[in-house]
Amino acid sequence: MSGHSQFHNIMYRKGAQDAKRAKMFAKIAREITVAAKLSGDDPNSNPRLRAALAVARENNMPKDNIERAIAKATSTADSANYESVRYEGYGPAGVAIIVETLTDNRNRTAAEIRSAFTKMGGSLGEMGSVAFLFNRIGHLVYTAIPGGYDEAFNFAVEVGADNVEEFDECTEVTCSVDAFAPVRDAFVKKFGDPSESGLIWVPTTYTACSEEAKATLTKLLDLLEDNDDVQNVFHNLEE
Repeated sequence: MSGHSQFHNIMYRKGAQDAKRAKMFAKIAREITVAAKLSGDDPNSNPRLRAALAVARENNMPKDNIERAIAKATSTADSANYESVRYEGYGPAGVAIIVETLTDNRNRTAAEIRSAFTKMGGSLGEMGSVAFLFNRIGHLVYTAIPGGYDEAFNFAVEVGADNVEEFDECTEVTCSVDAFAPVRDAFVKKFGDPSESGLIWVPTTYTACSEEAKATLTKLLDLLEDNDDVQNVFHNLEE
């Protein structure tokens, strides 16, 4: 029986991982489609599409999925018009949360996001209600850069990045939002695709909370990230 249970557990975990991977691919595909709809399907002249394709490669998204997402942008069969909508609010213990979405139905998405906040003891606020607690920046993460930190730092200065930090297993490059596309393209050309990249919200102040509140916050974050319309979730919990 133990062998059967072990096999069942392995298959369950694999199924959960596959489902999570499929959801991630769906969100990346939506970003690719929106980017191509807005500014064309040529990544050379479309920085948003170029960045979305990079994220797809970073996450080993199948080529067929990428091609379907781009084709969907020009398909007359796809009448959905997605728009970027940001939601802001406070979770348990006053932890600030920013939720970035791509939605074809603002009313549905707003209701679902509000329901998640309310269910977990949080409150959804107005646009700008927590954004002032964050800075918006571009970032790239590399697990290995030939020449290490010094090479990355010197090149970052050369191409207009703001900072380079080295952690245990990776190097992070940060820059302004306006500089993100050219900085990223320069790094990709010299060092290849990063393991992670994008525009992120970085807290300028952090909020501490109890273990109980942290557990509830984790449930809220899981609810938000599981929503098909949600692309990214940022918070200022003190780790």
